[in-house]
Amino acid sequence: MPSRTSLLRWFPTLIAFALLLSSGGVARADLAQYVKKADPAFSWKLKKQLTPSAGTVYDLHLVSQKWQGITWEHGLQVYVPKDVKPGAILFLWNTGGKPSPKGALLGLEMAQKMKAPVAFLYGIPNQPLLDGKTEDALIAETFVRYLKTKDEDWPLLFPMVNSVVKAMDALQAFARQEWNVEVKQFIVSGASKRGWTTWLTGAVDPRVKAIAPLVIDTLNMRAQMPHQLASFGHYSAMIRDYTKAGLVPMPKTADAQKLWSMVDPWAYRANLRMPKLIINGTNDPYWALDAVNLYWDDLQGPKWLLYVPNAGHNLQQKLDKGFDSTRVGNTLAAFTRHQMTGRPMPKVEWKMMKKDGTLRVTVRSSPAPKAARWWVADASTKDFRKSKWTDRPATVRDGTLVGQVGAPSRGCRAMFAELEFEIDGMPYYLSTQLRIIGTPKK
Repeated sequence: MPSRTSLLRWFPTLIAFALLLSSGGVARADLAQYVKKADPAFSWKLKKQLTPSAGTVYDLHLVSQKWQGITWEHGLQVYVPKDVKPGAILFLWNTGGKPSPKGALLGLEMAQKMKAPVAFLYGIPNQPLLDGKTEDALIAETFVRYLKTKDEDWPLLFPMVNSVVKAMDALQAFARQEWNVEVKQFIVSGASKRGWTTWLTGAVDPRVKAIAPLVIDTLNMRAQMPHQLASFGHYSAMIRDYTKAGLVPMPKTADAQKLWSMVDPWAYRANLRMPKLIINGTNDPYWALDAVNLYWDDLQGPKWLLYVPNAGHNLQQKLDKGFDSTRVGNTLAAFTRHQMTGRPMPKVEWKMMKKDGTLRVTVRSSPAPKAARWWVADASTKDFRKSKWTDRPATVRDGTLVGQVGAPSRGCRAMFAELEFEIDGMPYYLSTQLRIIGTPKK
């Protein structure tokens, strides 16, 4: 097994900021048809095969499409640990950048923890583009160009999703050619704007067995942006590319409403019935702390949640000495193992009640967790981005735990429950939603 120190490298190198814009409840362009369009530019080839001590790395080159006259090229690597045989399900992580020795090490570490082959798709999105723009400045520019031209190919999320779909096509062909194996399903994951891409890919491709979107806590943007404004007193500085472009607050034109419906996963929620693991950091500077409450009940099908306490957008949990990635690394690996082996995930249900300045939480779990705890934080307002979370012990009886906290004399308090489970000797963690009580200081 890789050491904890090596796992700390995972997520700072993989996670970048994403912004998601919401559904206006109007007719939208058909993303499913967009990704089904034949594109003569599509191709793939195996460049080389490497055999480091930890396993095998297959290095592929993918051309996913030609978008707005620009050919999109990607590194696509497959990591197979020693003593692991490929099967019918493949884990696919979509990310930015290009393949590197460090990326290969990370991929092999993930594959070792998952006990399954892992593929990394790089270059989501291809960038820089459009006069040197990257990341959110690039996405915002494509949104503005859509509003000016009405060309529905402009929003960058469409080609980003199409790249993942074409990577699945290439990986299926590769598996048949190299392993004589039929890969039939994928577990798709990614962080931030790549988490946004993960949601939308799951909504339009039936090969997606499960999804694990990370730090993209902004579905249902129609409700999210006013909620963020109320929580922070202003929009997060992290979404300045969108506020500068006049995209936040949401324009009320028909074209803008259609744009939101094209790119907000919440608008596709009826198609997102597959198992879902949502992972967020409690101190993510981009999103309101309780943002998940604006879409959790709307999600259909199996779903699980993990909050990483004292962690920002990179999901690194801040400890007294250093940082730790155990919660996110183990839980993502455990979710993947459950999906690949067919072993059921724990069934966790909760009820949260606010009454007379007290928050009471009841959690039922089957099977019972190995351990459990309450996480609590205080803030002067509903902006918890700089708050310190502390844990309190929780007693589990017959798979049930009950806890409560009172509102502070001044300000706000938040709480959620965390349950600890185990698969094949590896601990992992699941959370409840969280709630905020109290009155913000004026």
